[in-house]
Amino acid sequence: MTDFAASYGSLPPALVMPRVAALQRGLLWLVGCSGAVVFFEPSPYELTTLLAMVVLVATGLSLRLAFLPLAAMLFLVNIGYTICAADLMNQSRIVTWILTSWYMAITAIFFAMAVAQDTYARLDFLRRGLIFGALIASLAGIAGYFRLFPGAYGLFTLYGRAMGPFKDPNVFSAFLVLPALFLLQSVVSDRFGKALRSTLVLGIITLALLLAFSRAAWGQFIIASAFMLFMMVLTSRTNIQRSRIITLSVAALLMGVVLLLALLSFDSIDTIFKQRASFDQSYDEGRFGRFGRHILGARMALDLPFGIGPLQFTKFFPEDTHNSYLNAFMSGGWISGVCYPALIGTTVVLGFRYAFVRTPWQRVYLAVFATFLGTVGEAFIIDTDHWRHFWMMMGLMWGMFAANQQHIATARRSWGAAKAAIGWPSTAPA
Repeated sequence: MTDFAASYGSLPPALVMPRVAALQRGLLWLVGCSGAVVFFEPSPYELTTLLAMVVLVATGLSLRLAFLPLAAMLFLVNIGYTICAADLMNQSRIVTWILTSWYMAITAIFFAMAVAQDTYARLDFLRRGLIFGALIASLAGIAGYFRLFPGAYGLFTLYGRAMGPFKDPNVFSAFLVLPALFLLQSVVSDRFGKALRSTLVLGIITLALLLAFSRAAWGQFIIASAFMLFMMVLTSRTNIQRSRIITLSVAALLMGVVLLLALLSFDSIDTIFKQRASFDQSYDEGRFGRFGRHILGARMALDLPFGIGPLQFTKFFPEDTHNSYLNAFMSGGWISGVCYPALIGTTVVLGFRYAFVRTPWQRVYLAVFATFLGTVGEAFIIDTDHWRHFWMMMGLMWGMFAANQQHIATARRSWGAAKAAIGWPSTAPA
């Protein structure tokens, strides 16, 4: 009974019917899978997420007090955007941008509510859906890059870079990081047969990630993987588990290096790789380069309490902000500019706080947290504001915060009841 309560949060077992639970979990699998197809709008992700919202709310989903800080900060961020766009609402693309921002905020709250109940099972189905979707997207990206069938190159690549069923190679590769980390966990910790299958799928997804030629995604994958594996070693229950994780992590690293060297033997891949891996990019340098714009934009933000409005940055500079924190100031003024980093910072601090709580879903927690941290860092050099998987991870983190707190409370009650049953004092004697 205790394990059930810990897994289902505060939902009474009598209220969870098997068919309803199966439907809820299946919809979350579908949401995770559909997140891999976003090269047209509204995408399947929007439709499946909306369907999941309706069904889960109708079958018992509720907003907890623990989510009020998340909801409040999301509300303030989007209020800032809306206020600063008031004079621009005659432009359809501005209206679409604002509506998308509000929708992303709603999805974050939905995912928090969804995984706060039936936590382990729902996270597992969502994880499986993300992996399946990432595999399909990766195969599409690889097929496009190597021109495996007529029309594949034009459909699944952009500027010679794999993008799969996405609009941009950078978003495509960033989406692949979380499923890749889930698979990496399986490689270093599951039984041989499952680990072998995961190795095969991880190889496909890693190849697609490489062929997207996104420096930010490469760095995010490497850093997030290292952080996650380090946390897995720290949180392992036995020395045998720690030794296995370390040994297989080294083996995976060596296999990755061999794969990279093999791919670089192809001239076309080697040329683009060297070009993309260089830190000497023309659009990064100069007064109006990526980092120059960050400095100039930050100075503007200090003088503009109401910002300049969404999608207006290119009227002052050659390109977009490529910095989500600066974009919050530019698009939503000081309200969004302060609340957006506050939301990110709060989530990161709470993420570290609950990272060492032993729960049935701790492994998933570490993968999501590592990827979220990587995306938070990537947001300094690219606009992640409307990345669907980013807001999904935001919601998952807050949902797991609530579930972890419930798990801790349940464990304490069980321990107290056990002590009372055998006559132990509830407090240490004076």
